Amino acid sequence: MQLSHTPPVVSATFDEPNLVSVAGLVPLIALAEQAGLRELADEHVRVPTDKGAHAGLKISSLVAGMAAGADSIDDMALLRHGAMGKILPGGYAPSTLGSFLRSFTFGHVRQVDAVASRFLLKLAARTAVLGSADDTGWVMVDLDDTIVEVHGYRKQGAAFGYSGVRGLNALLATVSGQTFAPVIAAQRLRKGNVGSPRGAARAASDALALIARTHLAGRPVLLRADSAFYSHTLVRAVLKTGADASITVRMDPAIKRAIASIDAAAWTTIKYTDAIYDQDAGTWVSKAEVAEVPFTAFTSKKRDEQVAGRLVVRRIPDLNPKTDQGQDALFTTWRYHAFFTTTAPGQLDTVTADQVHRRHAIIENVHADLKASALAHLPSGVFNANAVWLTCAVMAFNLTRTAATLTNTPTLARATTATIRRTLIAVPARVASTARQLHLHLPARWPWQTAWSTLYDTVTPQPATST
Repeated sequence: MQLSHTPPVVSATFDEPNLVSVAGLVPLIALAEQAGLRELADEHVRVPTDKGAHAGLKISSLVAGMAAGADSIDDMALLRHGAMGKILPGGYAPSTLGSFLRSFTFGHVRQVDAVASRFLLKLAARTAVLGSADDTGWVMVDLDDTIVEVHGYRKQGAAFGYSGVRGLNALLATVSGQTFAPVIAAQRLRKGNVGSPRGAARAASDALALIARTHLAGRPVLLRADSAFYSHTLVRAVLKTGADASITVRMDPAIKRAIASIDAAAWTTIKYTDAIYDQDAGTWVSKAEVAEVPFTAFTSKKRDEQVAGRLVVRRIPDLNPKTDQGQDALFTTWRYHAFFTTTAPGQLDTVTADQVHRRHAIIENVHADLKASALAHLPSGVFNANAVWLTCAVMAFNLTRTAATLTNTPTLARATTATIRRTLIAVPARVASTARQLHLHLPARWPWQTAWSTLYDTVTPQPATST
C-alpha cells in the first residue's frame, strides 16, 4: 500500500458537520436504553446539588464515551464532535462530567454499583450474554484483583501494593460458562496497599446473588480464586449460597503435611507443557502429575466452622539449571501447587478439578481488557470519582460484550473490547436527514458489515434504515 499520487492528497480540513467517527454507538446506546440504563441511574443515584442532576444522562454519557474508547475525562469530548449531537443529543462537556464524578460519596458509589448489577440483569434477560436458558454445566465465578498504576502524589488512596507498583486496587468478580465469555458481576475499588481478602467475601456474595436472579439459578456454581483469597470468611460466604469453592492454598505446615501423606502410587500424569499422548497406552507422557487427599480446612476454628473438602495437588519437577553441564540430579525434587476444593469427587475428578481450577487465569484477560480500554487511567484525584469510573468501565465492558453477542458472530462474542470497538463501534458515517428521519451512510465494503447490520437490525426499531 502507498499514498495516492494520482490525484495526490493536498488538503485536510476539519469542516464537515455531518460526519461521525463512532456510528456504532447508535445500536450500542439503543441496547443500553432497552436495558433501562438511564432509568436505573435516575432511580437509584441520588447525588446532591446541581452537579448530581440528570444522573441517568450523565452515567449514560460516561458509559458511551468509554465504549467509544475514552480512557480519561477529557476524552469524553469524543461525544460532541461532528454530527454526534444529532444522533446522540445531550452529550455533556467533559468538565460537567468531571464535576459530577467528584461529587460522589461512598454511599453514592454503592448506588452506582446497584445500577451496574441491575443493568447486567436486564441485559441478560434480553440477550444471550449469559448463555441460553437451555444450557447446562458449571457456572464459573472468578475472583481476583489487579493494581491500576497511577501517577501523581495527590491521588487519593494510591499506594504501593503487592506488585510493587504505585496505584489503586481494583477487585473484580466475573461470571463465565462453556457457552459464554466472561462478564463482570461485581467490582470494588480499594486502596493500593489493601490486603487482597478485604471485601472479597462481599464481592463474591454480590456476584453469587446476581447469578441467583438470572436463568443461571439452579446450575452448579464454582468460585475460583488464588491463594491471596484463601480465607475462612470467603469460603463460608460461598458455601452459604450453595456454591462450591476452588481456591489455591498457601504452603503452610498443615498443607505440607497433607501433601507428604499422599501415597506414591496415587499420582496421575496429566496433559501439561511439553506433554505427549501415548496412543497405545492411552495415557499422557508428561512430567506433571496430580493427586488428591481429603482435607479439612481452617482447623483452628470451632469444629462446626471447619470446612471439609479435598486438597488437589499438582507437582512438576523442580528446575535443575546445571543439567546441561552434566550435573544430573541424584533424585527428582518437585514443586507443588495445591488448591482446596469443596466439590465432590463425583462432580469433578482429580484431573478435571485441576484443569478447571487452572482456567481461573481467564480473569487475567478481563484485567488486561479493561486496562487496554477505560481503565488505562483512573483519571481523578478523588477516590470516589475513580470508584464510579471503575463501575462505569464495567458497565461499558458488559454492554460491548452483549452487543457482540447479538451479532451472531462467535468470534466477536468472545473477542476483546478493542476488537469489538474496531469492528462495531469505531465505524465512520455520514448523517443525512430526510422527512424528519436520520439516515446513516456507512463505508462501502466494510469488512464487518454483516455483523454490524445484524446488531443494528436487532436493537433499532424500524423503519430506520442504514446503507
